[in-house]
Amino acid sequence: MEFIGIVFIILIVSAVGATISGLRKDGWGHTPPVRSENDWTALDLPSVNYTLRMF
Repeated sequence: MEFIGIVFIILIVSAVGATISGLRKDGWGHTPPVRSENDWTALDLPSVNYTLRMF
C-alpha cells in the first residue's frame, strides 16, 4: 500500500512540474498579434439575400 502511495505522489509531483515547465515555455499564454498584409474582402458574398436570389 505504501508503494502505491509513493508512486502516486511521484506522479503528482511530475505532473505539477510538467505543467509549470509548459507554462514557462509558453510565455503564460501570450501570443503575438496577427498581422494582416492583405486588405479584407468579402470575396463572393452576395449583396442580396440568398433566398431572394433563387427567384
